[in-house]
Amino acid sequence: MARYIISIDQSTQGTKALLVDDAGRLVNRADRSHRQLVNEVGWVSHDPREIMENVLAVARAVVEEAGVAPASVAGIGISNQRETTVAWDAETGEPVCDAVVWQCARAQDVCERVALIPGAAELVRERTGLVLSPYYPAAKMAWILENVPTARAAASRGTLRFGTVDAWLTWCLTGGAAFRCDYSNASRTQLFSLRDLAWDAEACAPFGIDPAWLPEVTDSDADFGSTDLAGFLPAPVPIHGVLGDSHAALFAQGCFERGMAKATLGTGSSVMMNVGKAYVSSGHGLSSSLAWRLEGCTEYVLEGNVTYAGAVKTWLRDDLGLVAGPEEVTELALAANPESRVYLVPAFTGLGAPYWEADAQAAVFGMTRATGRAELARAAEEAIAFQVFDIIDAMREDSGTALSELRVDGGPTRDALLMQFLSDLIEAPVRIARNDEMSGLGAAWVCGIALGLFGREVVDGCGIRGVARPAMPAAERAERIAGWRHAVEAAIAYAG
Repeated sequence: MARYIISIDQSTQGTKALLVDDAGRLVNRADRSHRQLVNEVGWVSHDPREIMENVLAVARAVVEEAGVAPASVAGIGISNQRETTVAWDAETGEPVCDAVVWQCARAQDVCERVALIPGAAELVRERTGLVLSPYYPAAKMAWILENVPTARAAASRGTLRFGTVDAWLTWCLTGGAAFRCDYSNASRTQLFSLRDLAWDAEACAPFGIDPAWLPEVTDSDADFGSTDLAGFLPAPVPIHGVLGDSHAALFAQGCFERGMAKATLGTGSSVMMNVGKAYVSSGHGLSSSLAWRLEGCTEYVLEGNVTYAGAVKTWLRDDLGLVAGPEEVTELALAANPESRVYLVPAFTGLGAPYWEADAQAAVFGMTRATGRAELARAAEEAIAFQVFDIIDAMREDSGTALSELRVDGGPTRDALLMQFLSDLIEAPVRIARNDEMSGLGAAWVCGIALGLFGREVVDGCGIRGVARPAMPAAERAERIAGWRHAVEAAIAYAG
């Protein structure tokens, strides 16, 4: 009988289940979106219970719709939206509040207070590899403790549990038997020592976090416990292959060697470079993290994150009403005046890497009376590529490594205009994955390897959709980059 892996890809906008066979091939996919809870001041939340319900629903659907026997499922892999923070009471099994999403900057005040503690910001940066920011779970956890009475009550009883989404899902799937997260997710909390590979009590202290509230950290390919998917499977199967979504995509893209880099484009964007088996500290505003810990071997990455990538197109549709759908953005952009030099700086919730300006506000520069919908659409497209370029440029400086190519995945990679402009900016080929499901496939493949179904050679069969190669004249490239950086500086100065 053929054996299958269910890979749960729990992302910002929704939850996907992929069904992968014992040769590593994608057989079926099922999706379900969840609500984006945004209040009047822009705080972004998700309902952890809704997410868990969707996980079970898509896992069941992906098997039933494929006509596969539930008994043939051999294991579960999980890739998850990172930094989103869940708090729950182990006694009741219920969240104490909605999850605080990675995009949400409500904990900025916490970071400002920590920054006033002599030496605290430097210690946190040195130990965890992450610049002090409300983006990360450390400040989000502190905010929950300060503002949610039920969290404080659970803490006093010793039943409070804090975790990233992977910890919440594995806890629920195993019926509370496993309170674990993997190394890749732990490295993104701003509470984990990259050198000691353990929760760092001194990094936790400025945020008021007790390490006892945090999950056991487990190798990404380890056994995270077993689940029968709430009775859907006839017998429990092991959960293996648990990684943050960007790390899972790095694996699926085959970035196993030092200097190999990928960009996952979705709501936001994660740009990640494998820097090998030694911790590399960034001097250019990037994050140092763990790629994964597999078969007992730890590998490190440099990373920069873009908060608004595909979300820029969503903004044009939902908030401005300029387009009916994201695909229309590309059509409009192609009709723009090629001489237009309109720049959109999408700092809707501040600027992350490599600038780290939490107070920066979104702005549009360079408009004239001739600027119309097409030029704004073009500026939105280009803003995605400019932000990725900034990170790649910083990576080259930090790693001392030339970039031979950038491997990309995600829905926006179907936009040929965007891919060409990105290649022009980074002056390197952009290799576009044939499959958009790299995060889910990465988790599935790590799970399959752990179960002995196949080896890493499965990655080689994924294939590519195409390659964009740089073609922009050097003078035009320099002009465009200078204009972008001037626009970013102006947006930061306005907020200051």
